[in-house]
Amino acid sequence: MERLQKILAAAGVASRRKCEELIQSGKVQVNGETVTTLGTKADPAVDVITVEGKTIGTEKKLYLMFNKPKGVITSASDPQGRKIVTDYLKGITERVYPVGRLDYDTEGLLLLTNDGEFAHLLTHPKHHVSKTYHATVKGVPHGSALDKLKQGVMLEDGITAPAEVEYQDIDPEGKFSTISITIHEGRNRQVRRMFEAISHPVTKLKRISFGDLYLGNLKRGMYRHLTKEEVESLYKQARTTTLPTPKR
Repeated sequence: MERLQKILAAAGVASRRKCEELIQSGKVQVNGETVTTLGTKADPAVDVITVEGKTIGTEKKLYLMFNKPKGVITSASDPQGRKIVTDYLKGITERVYPVGRLDYDTEGLLLLTNDGEFAHLLTHPKHHVSKTYHATVKGVPHGSALDKLKQGVMLEDGITAPAEVEYQDIDPEGKFSTISITIHEGRNRQVRRMFEAISHPVTKLKRISFGDLYLGNLKRGMYRHLTKEEVESLYKQARTTTLPTPKR
């Protein structure tokens, strides 16, 4: 017997949080009876579980790495008709969803899966798998500006955890620079807000790694399946990583 939201997430219905919303909104039935109480347990091997009238099944678990282009929505749908990440997943018949988000103007490494437990583990606030970005910014942040990023910078939602930063490229005229920055949190538009806080706004942003998983030479708009070893490594990192403490 397992909690219903965990069963739904493991079956690839949605993330665990979304599954909880489905239960509370009365869209889930167990053996023909609507269940709205979180924590209700069921046995997926015996009980008939339906979501919005459709019986859930045990899908093959998929783990994908996608090189998201700029101008693509990290969502399963978009009312404005813009391109979404799943438009690029030719040949994938299973329903997968993004692990976390990359905003509309950000490109690079995005994970997608139908494994709710995997998605939950990598995005839950108590787990802090590192993510590295290459940020092209206006001007060249020097000395104290970079120290703020390294030590933790104050944003409207609190001080950030210490980041790892280093120069990748500097314009000889000082008009722009590209900085490699590794963060351990997943706040909304965090990297962009961090650089805005030190008065060097981002003009281009690309995520190049998630934990020890690197984008490598995967072409823009293409995807590949993760290996068993890569999936196991991400699980291990999420379970063992602790958040660095701000120095001020």
